[in-house]
Amino acid sequence: MSEAVKAAWAKLESLAKPTLQTLFADPARLDLLSARLDLPGGAIRFDWSKTHLDSAHLAAFEELAEVVRFKAKRGAMFAGEAINVTEGRAVEHTALRGVGRDTSVEEAGALHARMRSLVQAIHGGALGEVKHLIHIGIGGSALGPALAIDALARDGAVVDVHVVSNIDGCALEAAFARCDPATTLIAVASKTFTTIETMTNAASALAWLGENGVDDPYGRVVALTAYPDKAVEWGVDETRVLPFPESVGGRYSLWSSIGFPVALALGWDEFAEFLDGAAAMDQHFLETDGAANLPLRAAFADQFYTRLKGCQTRAVFAYDERLGLFPDYLQQLEMESNGKSVKADGSPVDGATAPITWGGVGTDAQHAVFQLLHQGTNLVPVDFIASIAPGDALDPAHHRNLLANCFAQGAALMAGKDAKDPARAYPGDRPSATILCDDLTPGTLGALIAFHEHRTFANGVLLEVNSFDQFGVELGKEIAKAIEAGSTTFDPSTEALLAEAGIK
Repeated sequence: MSEAVKAAWAKLESLAKPTLQTLFADPARLDLLSARLDLPGGAIRFDWSKTHLDSAHLAAFEELAEVVRFKAKRGAMFAGEAINVTEGRAVEHTALRGVGRDTSVEEAGALHARMRSLVQAIHGGALGEVKHLIHIGIGGSALGPALAIDALARDGAVVDVHVVSNIDGCALEAAFARCDPATTLIAVASKTFTTIETMTNAASALAWLGENGVDDPYGRVVALTAYPDKAVEWGVDETRVLPFPESVGGRYSLWSSIGFPVALALGWDEFAEFLDGAAAMDQHFLETDGAANLPLRAAFADQFYTRLKGCQTRAVFAYDERLGLFPDYLQQLEMESNGKSVKADGSPVDGATAPITWGGVGTDAQHAVFQLLHQGTNLVPVDFIASIAPGDALDPAHHRNLLANCFAQGAALMAGKDAKDPARAYPGDRPSATILCDDLTPGTLGALIAFHEHRTFANGVLLEVNSFDQFGVELGKEIAKAIEAGSTTFDPSTEALLAEAGIK
C-alpha cells in the first residue's frame, strides 16, 4: 500500500461515525444521498440516505478514489486497455452495449447483427416449428440468461426457454420433461467450448433428441462461444455459431451472444432495449465524477461497512418476484470478481475485500432471516430492490402491501424501538439502501445489472484488486479431473468418501 493510499484510509478511519437518526437531522440529507436517473424504459431512484455515509465520508472517499487513480482506471477499461493484468486481457463488456473502443463497438455491432438474423430466422420458421429452447451453460453463461428470462418473460415468451447449468442429471431431466423434442432447440453456451459440465450436459441433450426421433440432433444446436472453431469441430454448423469476443468475461457476457436465449424468448426489440438501458448506465458511470457517480457512491458505502465497520456480509432483498434470481446473480458478480487476497500487483491485500453476498425475496425473507437483521449481533448492510409498477394484474392491494413491507423494513432497521422487555427491543441504527424502479422493463433491468457491474468494478479499484480474473475456481476443477483420471492419492477423508461412493 502506498503512503498516499494508507493516509486516505487512515483519514476515513479517523472520521466520526454518527448514528443514522443523528444524520437525518440534516434536512439536506435526502438530496445528498438520493438520486433519480432517467433511463430507457423508465427511471430508477437510488436512495443511499439510510447508510452512515455523510459529507465528510463522501469527501474522504473521493480523496481515496483519486489516490488509487479511479478515473484513469475507469478510462482504461472503456478504452479497451488490458486492465485484466493477470491474463493480459482487455475488459470490454460495455462495448457490447455501444460504449467503448470504436473498433470493439463496431465488432460488437456486427456480432449482434449476426445474432439478430438468426433469432429472426428462427422466429420466422427457418428451423421449423420451435416452441422450446434448452439453454445449457454454467456460471455467467447461465445465471444472466436465467435472471433476464425470469424477470421479463413471465407474461409469455415467443419461445419457452429452460436454462440448465448443474451437471446433476436431475436438472437436465426436468427440462426434458417440459419440452417436446420435435420442437426444441439446444443452445450450448461455453466461452471455451470445453467446460466439462456444459459439454457433458450438451452430449446428453443430443442423445435425448436422437432417442426421441430427431434425425439430425446437431442441426438443432446453436453454439455461443468465444472459440467458434471448437464449436464447428464439435459438430455445429457455422451458420448456427454465435461468437463473442474473448475480452468479455463469463459473468459479464449476458450482453453478448450469451444473451441469445433472452432475445429468442422476448424478441429482438426488447433485447435491444435491454442493451440500451445498460448503455445509459455506462454513460452515467463514464461521464459522472465523484460521489454523484451512483455506482461509485454505492462502492463508497460498501467500503464503509466492509473495511471500516468490519461487516462480513451484504444482503440483497428483491421485493419483486420477477427479481427472485437477482441475489444469485450478484453472488457470482461480486464474490467471483472481488473475492481476492492479493492486489492486482500480486502483493497481499491489507484489509477485507468482498463481503459475502446473500439475500432472497420479500416478503418471504421477512419470515425467515429478518430476525437476525433486526435483533442479531451481526451488522448487515441491506439493499432493497422494488418496482413501483406491479408485475401482476391482481387486486392492487397485493402490490401496495408488498411495497409497504419493503419501505417499512428499511425504516424499522434504521429507527429501531425501545422496550422494557429486552426481547422486544430493537437496537436500530442498521443501514439499508433502496433501489426503486418505476417499472421492471428490459431497459431498467439492463441498467440495474450494469449499475452492479460498475459498482463491482469501483469496489475493485478502491481495493486495488483485479476484478476480472477468477483463478480461485480452478483448483477444485483440477482435483475433480484428477479424481476422474484416478491419478492422485488424497487425504484419508477424501479417499474414504470416494471409496464409499464407488468412485475409486
